[in-house]
Amino acid sequence: MTDQYHETYMTDALGPLPCCPGCGHERILKDLDSALTKMQIDPRKLVIVTDIGCIGLADRYFKANSFHGLHGRSLTYATGLKLANPELTVVVLMGDGGCGIGGAHLLSAARRNLDITLIIANNFNYGMTGGQHSVTTPIGGLTPTTPGGNVERAIDICAIGAGAGATWAYRGISYDKDLDERIIEGIKHPGFSILDIWELCTAYYMPRNEYNKKELYKLIETSGLNSGLIVQSERGEFGAMYRESAGNLPPAKDISALEPVFGHKLKEQTGVVIAGSAGEKIRSAASLFSRAGIMSNLHATQKDDYPITVMTGHSVSEINLSPVTIEYTAIDSPDYFVIVSEDGLKKTAALVASLGSTTHLIVDEGLQIPDTAATIERLPLVRSAKKAGQFTIGLIALGALIERSEIYPTEALRESVRRHQKPGIVETNLRAIDLGSELAAD
Repeated sequence: MTDQYHETYMTDALGPLPCCPGCGHERILKDLDSALTKMQIDPRKLVIVTDIGCIGLADRYFKANSFHGLHGRSLTYATGLKLANPELTVVVLMGDGGCGIGGAHLLSAARRNLDITLIIANNFNYGMTGGQHSVTTPIGGLTPTTPGGNVERAIDICAIGAGAGATWAYRGISYDKDLDERIIEGIKHPGFSILDIWELCTAYYMPRNEYNKKELYKLIETSGLNSGLIVQSERGEFGAMYRESAGNLPPAKDISALEPVFGHKLKEQTGVVIAGSAGEKIRSAASLFSRAGIMSNLHATQKDDYPITVMTGHSVSEINLSPVTIEYTAIDSPDYFVIVSEDGLKKTAALVASLGSTTHLIVDEGLQIPDTAATIERLPLVRSAKKAGQFTIGLIALGALIERSEIYPTEALRESVRRHQKPGIVETNLRAIDLGSELAAD
């Protein structure tokens, strides 16, 4: 309740409602005003949400909070508003055009059962853009886009909403004398409520189809649809259930900051690329490498490239390490390039061929690489991985790279493994780093 009585929730500061003479929108909006006046909702806790369409012009004419957005998306904005502040009364005004364009959002709102009231000004066409047919245009309806008569079946918004889980749905006519009471029922319902209000578009639909008030009343029956209260049920309201479930979340993992404990020898930003196969833990090895850089007082970025498949195809990681803030995260010319498998070579062959002499290329001894100007170092990476254990080839290669480059101490990578790997595989991965260091030291 408000701290003062409101005789109306509408304002005439902008002049009369922007509706064509006889348009059903005006009746619906005045009934909404009547409903709000009877309920005396605090205007500070009321939000009217609209999207594109003639009905979308209405929010400015109410003394309440308002949100106007993209066509068909009003329910998404309303969802965010209601979840952010459950105390709000959220009323969505949408046309039949918006229901068609935002059909997925309508289904999601019904499925969730968030406490939002949707009022649909259903006049069977896109009135704002010239009267084109919409998802509710009746069979035979004449519009600029259906000049021979509409042959598409009109959707039953209430049935679709109910099928998706809406717990309250009503179908009526803009001329119904008790429409304001039905709106009150919809707003008071503790869940997602739909009011599908059929009305007349005097500018476009009526002239082409010779519609009038009497024909509108008949249309629901001749369309084989029901009127009045279509659905009324109760189930958990989404917002309340969501907040309850948030209280049941497991404790967050303790993620300690990576404090610098090692030094480094970098003078400028250095780019490293490691290319292998999916399933070889290439990205995991790259992440350990990046974290070790951070623990060595370096800035680090990592970008991974892999296919949508699991355990097949390539896996490529690009890591930047820098003693200063990294402003440009792409690697145009890698300083160090590591290739450990055929999949990685296939994915990066073109880049390998374009490498300049400043790139140090570490490649498995069995790979046939394209001609390149890079400095090539061949190592028995695959053979060493067979000794160390499965999934170690990435760390073996990076262990060799650190030994050769001296970017930061090998111990930094070992400490990264101790901190971030599961206990059961720590020793295996430490052994892999040592094997890589031994290969480069030989």
